[in-house]
Amino acid sequence: MKINAPKTIRLRPSGLTISQIADRTGLAPSAIRYYETQELVFPHRSDTGQRRYERADIRRLSFVMIAQNLGFSIAQIRAALAGLPENRTPTKADWEKLSAQFRADLDARITQMQALRDKLDGCIGCGCLSLQTCKLYNPEDRIKSRGQGPRYLLGDTPQTP
Repeated sequence: MKINAPKTIRLRPSGLTISQIADRTGLAPSAIRYYETQELVFPHRSDTGQRRYERADIRRLSFVMIAQNLGFSIAQIRAALAGLPENRTPTKADWEKLSAQFRADLDARITQMQALRDKLDGCIGCGCLSLQTCKLYNPEDRIKSRGQGPRYLLGDTPQTP
């Protein structure tokens, strides 16, 4: 009678490797390691010392990429991500709460960009006084009393100071 030897079951270490995360996000492994140093992701280590990431880290890193493209700093992104739960995968509600933090800032940026689009070809309150309209909106550079830079694009109005 032949006795079958028990099969050895090899457990795959939990989590994704850095190359798998890089493949899914499009980030270079060096960028992923940088984001780790910036405390944006927190991989654990396998028994052999390899970094292992959770599937939720794909979303975290994708959020980092999007937020950076929108002009948010690493510090702002870190603060926002700090609100996500550490002991479980974030839910849709968790992500909605995080995105609400950015909504007011994004709305203000949209308003500012619309103003830039609408006023860029006219007087922007920079003090150059080279356009005919500047003589109407900013005679003798009166807007300079409100500060430096393109005052109208920064939110000031052409009303008399």
